[in-house]
Amino acid sequence: MEPSTRTLERMEMGDFTERAYLNYSMYVILDRALPSLADGLKPVQRRIIYAMSDLGLTANAKYKKSARTVGDVLGKFHPHGDTACYEAMVLMAQPFSYRYTLIDGQGNWGSQDDPKSFAAMRYTESRMTLYSKLLLQELGQGTVEWGPNFDGTLSEPLLMPARVPNVLLNGATGIAVGMATDILPHNMREVVSACVHLLDKPEATIRALCKHIKGPDMPTAGEIVTPQEELLEMYKTGKGSVRQRAIWRKEGNDIVITALPYQASGDKILTQIAAQMAAKKLPLVADLRDESDQENPTRLVIEPRSNRVDADELMGHLFATSDLEKSYRVNMNMIDLSGAPRVFNLKEVLSEWLDFRLSTVRRRLNHRLDKVNERLHVLEGLLVAFLNIDEVIRIIRTSDHPKPALMEAFGISELQAEAILELRLRQIAKLEEIKIREELEALALEKKELEGILGSGDQLKALVKEELLSDAEEFGDDRRSPIVEREAAKALDETQLVTAEAITVVVSEKGWIRAGKGHEIEPEKLAFKSGDSFLQASKGKSNDQLVVLDSTGRAYNVAAHSLPSARSLGEPLSSRLNPPAGASFMGLLFGTEQQHYLLATSAGYGFVAQLGDLTSRNKAGKTSLKVTEGANVLTPQPVQDLEDDWVAVLSNTGRLLIFTAFELPKLARGKGVKLMNIPKAQLESGDEFVVAVCAFQEGQKLRVASGKRHLTLKPSDFEGYIGARAKRGKFLPRGFRQASGVEVT
Repeated sequence: MEPSTRTLERMEMGDFTERAYLNYSMYVILDRALPSLADGLKPVQRRIIYAMSDLGLTANAKYKKSARTVGDVLGKFHPHGDTACYEAMVLMAQPFSYRYTLIDGQGNWGSQDDPKSFAAMRYTESRMTLYSKLLLQELGQGTVEWGPNFDGTLSEPLLMPARVPNVLLNGATGIAVGMATDILPHNMREVVSACVHLLDKPEATIRALCKHIKGPDMPTAGEIVTPQEELLEMYKTGKGSVRQRAIWRKEGNDIVITALPYQASGDKILTQIAAQMAAKKLPLVADLRDESDQENPTRLVIEPRSNRVDADELMGHLFATSDLEKSYRVNMNMIDLSGAPRVFNLKEVLSEWLDFRLSTVRRRLNHRLDKVNERLHVLEGLLVAFLNIDEVIRIIRTSDHPKPALMEAFGISELQAEAILELRLRQIAKLEEIKIREELEALALEKKELEGILGSGDQLKALVKEELLSDAEEFGDDRRSPIVEREAAKALDETQLVTAEAITVVVSEKGWIRAGKGHEIEPEKLAFKSGDSFLQASKGKSNDQLVVLDSTGRAYNVAAHSLPSARSLGEPLSSRLNPPAGASFMGLLFGTEQQHYLLATSAGYGFVAQLGDLTSRNKAGKTSLKVTEGANVLTPQPVQDLEDDWVAVLSNTGRLLIFTAFELPKLARGKGVKLMNIPKAQLESGDEFVVAVCAFQEGQKLRVASGKRHLTLKPSDFEGYIGARAKRGKFLPRGFRQASGVEVT
């Protein structure tokens, strides 16, 4: 025998690897990782659903072992690993993974805490859900193209004739070669409403569509906290991110979490919080409990250390440091109707899907019209037979070849003659003729309707719209994930993590500072170092902001919770801070970041500052109040309400001016505005200057000091001293012309 000849193809290694990698990448992109825009399914999902329909596993059928379905899928359509196939099947059955599940599972199909904890396929049973009929209902009606399976022995649908945009309803995730997809689930009623709007107004903008589709709608009930403008931008570009956080409420002193973000595990969240507690980075929490049960699928209990813990701040910290808030990437990458992958914006997805749906419905109607025409043709032949029944019987009895004889005798087609020959004796009764005529009339009417719809684009759109609304009515539900406006989650700093206990901070003339528990301390009675004395005390909470102001107008941050006990003499502020040489500390500002303080100098200038604007992490502080030459910094005074508070300004000559705090500017730094009008000559000579300021509320009294003498002014005494800011003020009674201070009583 002569040896067989072979033709060898030679190719550069680079060209071969490039072609092989390109083929592989295209296979992964088109046949594995990315969903189709038309039905929202990847090939393995489509094959699972088709195999189940082939097995008759409809929503009202008996369950069958999942291994049976997986075996059919692998043996007939998808020659890949059984584990991967079964995992794809499980995903479509998990109500916490799929917004509208396609498979109804019986047995252990995993849990939200551990989605991979499902039982093996030999233990679980399954069938399709009612929702899956929206993908399969029109399959045998000429709506989609079919192709051979992997070995060419069977046919499988290349797409499912989806009646709803499943790609948005259930979303998809996948990693291909060089690209990925992340599509979040949406609410059916909202998506259908947007589709109907787009059918009516094809020129609609994405902003208009977002009035119908508010945002993604996850299978779990956590709050979506992404701002509306960010959601709009995501839908405009097809890329972005969405944040979802847990829902919680207070029950007594406990914090109870009742809903988690999508794909978040309660066990993992508790582990994350417990790790912070073990590392002593979360002293605000005393205990954690998982009280989830059948009636309450999600119930995580966080027990704060005391009832003084701010629950909102604590949860904000946990949102920032655990999976109680999750961020989801969005990349609406899918395979379009031409078979190419690309990223779609919201309008492109809906528009192209509606094109697919209109085409599918048109094919369905054409298929039905062909069937109607065929049946009409047969019925017309049968009617001829009934009108000539005796002749028909004679031909059949006497002719060796009745079919051509009937065709020749009555001028009918082969199909009609075949139908006549298949008639049974019982069907030649008079009653059957009446039924044929009725069926003819009904089919003629249906044909007219079908031709009318196919001939009118508006009628076709109306039919699609009607079917969409009908499906949304049957399968739609309320939104599960509310979209709410929330402040961005922020991890607490060291000061905020401490328990909020009431404390009184005391500072001395020489800058020694300490703190005592509670607000009942009498700071003037505390012991001070020799030659030192009391300067100021301020009440607040251990986690409040504490700012110290020096004689140069610089502001410094001090951690209130770390101050030494009031039982001691305290510690010098200079050991914690780095003030300029020769500077002394003039006062305390203590409270929340939103607390307002009146900052002023003896030159008669000042302004209102928010405590949060004065904070500085630098030991050298930052300049807040500009102090003119020869002037001194006055003790800062808290302002409770900028709209309703009053300000009292007192000069050393006994002049008092009262005006509304509303007249003062709100600044972060600067010199401020004139509080009291003191002549320049007297100010420069030191003969007159502002000795004290204070802010008070309606109904409060003022106590003016002059040496050891004190004068109490009631609200009824204020009238003569009230004026506009920057006025001269009015003298106090004789005996108080050498005033030294004013305070609220």
